[in-house]
Formats: sequence, structure tokens, C-alpha cells
Amino acid sequence: MKKKGWKELPEGAIIPVAPTSPEFKTGDWRIQKPVWNEDKCVHCLLCWLYCPDSAIKVKDGKVVAFDYEYCKGCGICEQVCPPKIRAIEMVKEEI
Repeated sequence: MKKKGWKELPEGAIIPVAPTSPEFKTGDWRIQKPVWNEDKCVHCLLCWLYCPDSAIKVKDGKVVAFDYEYCKGCGICEQVCPPKIRAIEMVKEEI
């Protein structure tokens, strides 16, 4: 078998169709999940700003939901939620 030369190899590190992350639902990785208390929330959007997974959904400048299909349970949202408000609490994921 003849080896391919460098001109015949496909380009590497190319993502042909972007974005690919919506195809990979990563929410089943977590061992804990955020529970959002809508009544306590002041919609400061700190949780949305810091969420590394874009799992917090906002509409018209207000938090409306958490997308658990993508939330990995890192707990950053709970940590940045203002201490006097505590609208987000991390709880153990029930399987």
C-alpha cells in the first residue's frame, strides 16, 4: 500500500459545519443540578453571564429557564447569584 503524500491528506483541525455543540447534549454528565427559584430571582443575569454552557435561557432581559440538556452542574450559577437573594441552589441529581 502506497502512503499518501502531504498534498493528498485532508486538512486537519477543520470543523466543516459549525456549530457542532448543539448536537452534543452534555447534561447527563452532571451529579448535581441548579434549581432556580423564580420568586426570589431579581434577574441580575450574573448566572447567565458566567454560565460556561449557555444553559440559562433569557428572554426580554429576564431569566426564563435552565436548559438541563446542556447544564453540566458546575455550580458557577449558584456561586455568582447574589448572597442575599440565593435564587439558585445546587441539589444532588436524582437518577
